[in-house]
Amino acid sequence: MSGRTCDIAIVGGGLSGGLIALALTRHRPELTLRLIEAGPALGGNHRWSWFASDLDQRGTALLDKIRQTVWESGNQVAFPGHRRQLSAPYFSMASEDFSAALERELPDGTIMLNRRISSLDAGGVDLPDGQRITARCVVDARGFAPTPHLSGGWQVFMGRHLRCPAAHGMDRPMIMDARVPQLGGYRFVYVLPLSSHELFIEDTYYQDSPQLDRSALSSRIDEYCALHGWSGEILGFETGVLPVITGGSFARFQAQHRAPGVAVAGARGGFVHPLTSYTLPFAVEVALAIADDADLPGDQLTAKLEARARRHWKTTGFYRLLGSMLFGAARPEKRYRIFERFYRLPEALIERFYSGRSTFADRARVLIGKPPVPLRRAMSALLSARPPLIDSQKRDV
Repeated sequence: MSGRTCDIAIVGGGLSGGLIALALTRHRPELTLRLIEAGPALGGNHRWSWFASDLDQRGTALLDKIRQTVWESGNQVAFPGHRRQLSAPYFSMASEDFSAALERELPDGTIMLNRRISSLDAGGVDLPDGQRITARCVVDARGFAPTPHLSGGWQVFMGRHLRCPAAHGMDRPMIMDARVPQLGGYRFVYVLPLSSHELFIEDTYYQDSPQLDRSALSSRIDEYCALHGWSGEILGFETGVLPVITGGSFARFQAQHRAPGVAVAGARGGFVHPLTSYTLPFAVEVALAIADDADLPGDQLTAKLEARARRHWKTTGFYRLLGSMLFGAARPEKRYRIFERFYRLPEALIERFYSGRSTFADRARVLIGKPPVPLRRAMSALLSARPPLIDSQKRDV
């Protein structure tokens, strides 16, 4: 290794960084890695979910040894004027299971927890205690950082893991239940029946600010549970604030996070669904792509990932357009109508939408017909810019 600490150093042990380390270990086991995470555990405190069609055979295989909850019977949605059951199998993975799988599969000495970095460059990573981890290639997989170069809104949520004393009666996930008061933006409740007695209930908002009011969201989850007769022991909870990207300068965004010769992955690299904030399908694809190109020098891998991110930005422009209409054309309390109309469309179209693979025909089908927002407001939204995605408010109160 020419005196280096490792072949590849990965900064950030979230979904993207963890999957990169896993893909490299699976496909290039002779390489030495360091996975450097600032927190006490890999994956943080999150739950990731996806449709079966989001991943190809290689992607499915990458996750095969991570404990997952699977609903072969499909999923459902509910709106004030429409309810539907969909047949696509649905998957979910908790961060503690993700972390446990990585600890089992990655070689001893790979994972470095509670290690914040002071700097990184093409040759390695510096820690605050003066330690330097040298590497042939460095990958920055830290999370999304607020930026003045992209515009849009925010997806804010709180999730609760509940164990009920009696069977709750749900047999498939409720992906969106928008039959709840619409407060400050498009609001829906997301429910996963993790077992016969356990539920994961998440209250989600598409809103204009990144503010997250823990007390208010917790009370609303209480109300939703009471409405359905659910009670019991709270096993855990999570909160999140994710960007919903509607526009901006991607070149400037890339420049903001660029360190010469350092490859950037994950949401920090722009690998996210602009409208749904999904990351898992893209994180899997990027992890496998890095494993395929693991012999490249750092500067060449960096250039390939930047080019891949630019292609991703270009191909997801349709979703940013829809996001502009969602935030700019629909009044906050009426935003649910956009999704209510969307969920009347063919199921295969819906699946391709979530995986970011909408065809030209799909896009035309989404846009034709009577629009769920006033045409005048839609045109105005498309001609005006959304606020920058900067964290100008206190997120968590």
